[in-house]
Amino acid sequence: MPQFVLAALLVIVQASISMPAHAQPQTQAFVISDIRVEGLQRISAGSVFAALPVGVGDVVNEYALRQAVRSLFVTGNFDDIRIGRDGNVLVVMVTERPSISEINIDGNKAIETEALLEGLKGAGLAVGQVFQRSTLEGMQLELQRQYVQQGRYDASIETEVLPEPRNRVSINIDVDEGSVATIKHINVVGNQVFSDEELTDIFELKTTGWLSFFTSDDKYSREKLTGDLEKLSSYYLDRGYLQFSIDSTQVSVSPNKEEVYITANVSEGELFTVSDVDLSGDLVLPEADLRRFLLIGEGQTFSQQLVTGTEDYLTRRLGNEGYNFAKVTGIPEVNEEDNTVSMKFFVDPGKRTYVRRISFKGNQKTADEVLRREMRQMEGAPASQAAIEQSRIRLERLGYFSQASVETPEVPGHDDLIDVEFEVEEQTSGSIGASFGFAQDAGLILGLNLQQDNFLGTGRRVGVSLNQSRYQDLYNFSYTNPYFTEDGVSRGFNIFYRSTDLEEVNVASYTTDTVGAALNFGYPIKETERLGFSFGVSNTEITAGRFAVQEIFASPRLQDGVEDFFESTRLPDGTFAEPEVLLPIEDLPLDALTIPAEPGFLDENGNEFLNWTITGSWTQSTLNRGRLATRGASQSVALEVAVPGSDLEFYKLTYRGEIFLPIAQEWVVHLRTELGYGDGYGDATELPFYEHFFAGGFGSVRGFESNTLGPRSTPALLYDIDQPVTGIDENGNPTEIGGPEGQGFGYRVDPETGKIIAETIRNRADPFGGNVLIEGSAELLFPMPFIKDRSKLRSAFFIDAGNVFNTQCSSNQINCFDVDPDELRYSVGVGVTWLSGFGPMTFSLAKPLNAGDEDEEEVFQFTLGRGF
Repeated sequence: MPQFVLAALLVIVQASISMPAHAQPQTQAFVISDIRVEGLQRISAGSVFAALPVGVGDVVNEYALRQAVRSLFVTGNFDDIRIGRDGNVLVVMVTERPSISEINIDGNKAIETEALLEGLKGAGLAVGQVFQRSTLEGMQLELQRQYVQQGRYDASIETEVLPEPRNRVSINIDVDEGSVATIKHINVVGNQVFSDEELTDIFELKTTGWLSFFTSDDKYSREKLTGDLEKLSSYYLDRGYLQFSIDSTQVSVSPNKEEVYITANVSEGELFTVSDVDLSGDLVLPEADLRRFLLIGEGQTFSQQLVTGTEDYLTRRLGNEGYNFAKVTGIPEVNEEDNTVSMKFFVDPGKRTYVRRISFKGNQKTADEVLRREMRQMEGAPASQAAIEQSRIRLERLGYFSQASVETPEVPGHDDLIDVEFEVEEQTSGSIGASFGFAQDAGLILGLNLQQDNFLGTGRRVGVSLNQSRYQDLYNFSYTNPYFTEDGVSRGFNIFYRSTDLEEVNVASYTTDTVGAALNFGYPIKETERLGFSFGVSNTEITAGRFAVQEIFASPRLQDGVEDFFESTRLPDGTFAEPEVLLPIEDLPLDALTIPAEPGFLDENGNEFLNWTITGSWTQSTLNRGRLATRGASQSVALEVAVPGSDLEFYKLTYRGEIFLPIAQEWVVHLRTELGYGDGYGDATELPFYEHFFAGGFGSVRGFESNTLGPRSTPALLYDIDQPVTGIDENGNPTEIGGPEGQGFGYRVDPETGKIIAETIRNRADPFGGNVLIEGSAELLFPMPFIKDRSKLRSAFFIDAGNVFNTQCSSNQINCFDVDPDELRYSVGVGVTWLSGFGPMTFSLAKPLNAGDEDEEEVFQFTLGRGF
């Protein structure tokens, strides 16, 4: 028997807990000398004391103790609370509610597990929190309701609570989502002006059709139905039926809960026209200025869309003048006698607001200065919505950020000040690529390419290219400061060296060594337009070898180093006897050679050129992003001229343009073109061959190997072979082209014509390019399914067209033609670009539609560092 007797059991919360026989209830007031808490496991005594409204030294009675019990119950931590008295000691006996150790959800697909857990957490059901069955039951009903809104009428939710040691429980939620009920019939009742077909075509919800398997537009959803009813109202209101109303809507479910029948009862009302339009309120701007933005006018059929558009335009116009919180309300005054509407737009400009501070978030790498110089809204100036939005667009056009958003919160305590807060999400603004490989023709290939448009967060562009292989060494460095001056004048330069030995890969027997530099300037002339100027110098030395193609160096040609030749006696059977007479090459009669039909480029212009070039360009861009744009347009025109006094006088004119046309949600039509023309002038007879345009591959006509379309070079024709051959065969035919023991050189003579035989040393004709380029592309950009963040991913169906032409084809050049639409090459396919951490990665699968005999196809193509 304990030494104390429970003096008073004032409150018993649960009816199942009975009072001990020896405890007699007392209601007399007493002074608390101490408080003792019993039954705690997880919760600290301090938490109980903090929740109790009474303490040591307080005088309490029955009412005060009941209030104490209520206060403890409010905490939600206890299933049972009893309060008793041991002398003047207050005894609190509690039974804690269990804590949640684990929540398992199974069977859900339509609603993600993360979303369900987040919803449970918001309602108070999360691991570590106190378990309340009422909350679980409420969430069960709410989840059931959510599935019903999705048209899953046969969905069921089962819950199980399992006790665990140390006063804990685990919760298992078993979800049977069932199936979405399909729409069997949609009926609009009460319509006379428009047919059922016209009205049901407005709805996003449809009855089952042959595309429903892919679009799921026949699956019922309460949210979609609400949206469709709003579309129906807008359809009538935009066509003058001002008093249109939807009287009622019925959604019926079949007994098997698999089919839904939708009925909407409507009242169309009469057609209303506009009698007059007026402005009222505090206009603050000239009325003539504001009237320019009235989309609705006298005599027009009333349209709620035009009313809303007018409100929006007037609000924006006022916002551009600093009235950032202006309100414009269109008030229709209906005259039912003649079915007319008098429109009044009430203007409440509010106070003119000013920008206190402009701040940026999310630019972890990019300096604030880079973002701030793109601002068209200034601190301390009146807040202009147009300037703020233009500033946001300029941030996205930089290409450093995948997106930029802006908020304009009011400054607390001031009704005429706002802050402008930009938030950006940085993305890869450059590309880096390294290559290591081996090719049979090129040998060991080493390469490093670095292009950074936002170098060290400064907004400056730096590019480094180092490539080395058996046939080519290329070194290039470029630098551009887009804000050389504060008003946006850019300055940059590039230095390069390129050494190419094409004989190593049997393309053509010539080498080029080019070193050059250029200084570039850019001047903004409008918000979206710039002028560019470039001054460059380059020195190119070309060394043509024995195998140089005929367009570069005339052929047939004698072998280098030939000093003597042999005359052979022709035998009666048409063969030749062993060479007998060694003669100087100067004695070789000219009529013994086949004279080339026309000279090559080096024959006419020499082989070393110092050229001074000036390039002028104009660019315009309204693209919404610097990378992977989805709307807007851009175009550029550039003219490069090798000025008089250069060793070669030529010019190149190029045009590039593209436009993005959104058609539905994330579906966009992208059109692109590139045109080019070049020619020589003055003493130059043609565009230098090393300045030719090329086509094929990414950024051109996909499905064809890079740079392989258009004119081909003409392989060289050579007299004889590389080295002399001595001796004669068993039939007496000469096998010794040179003299005895290989001394000297000789040439084989055609027995019929008596002329030296010219031999083609290579059958393959390589791409040579041309002076005219025509390219175009049409792409349908579509959202990639199952991908949430599409800001760094682009997918497209495309049709490419283009080719390279030459207005000065040589007489024996193959696959060379003047501009001819019939010679355009076409391809179709699908492509994907992903902005990876190393730069854009692009893949494409393409099928050429009309490849020529000389064209080289390539179905699958991949590139790093270039998008489409």
